[in-house]
Amino acid sequence: MEITIKEQENKGFAIAREDNKRAGLMTYSIAGKDHIIIDHTEVDPAFKGRNIGKQLLYKIVEMAREKNIKITPICPYANAQFKKLTDIQDVLRK
Repeated sequence: MEITIKEQENKGFAIAREDNKRAGLMTYSIAGKDHIIIDHTEVDPAFKGRNIGKQLLYKIVEMAREKNIKITPICPYANAQFKKLTDIQDVLRK
């Protein structure tokens, strides 16, 4: 599984691919130089049960830590994960 992050203008996204097929996507809006808002997560049904959403989230969290960015999760999936996973709450915007 390869996960890449791309940004274009005021939007960003993490894409998970396996064998040139898109497994999942998590999008975010760039709200400032030190703040992003995760707004959408989708996983291809063929990849359900493989923690693709969680892998995408961890990739964005890794990027946020490197760039000293805080995250506001408005996507229901990302919001639920932030509440559950204490190891990523350091990047949560209070």
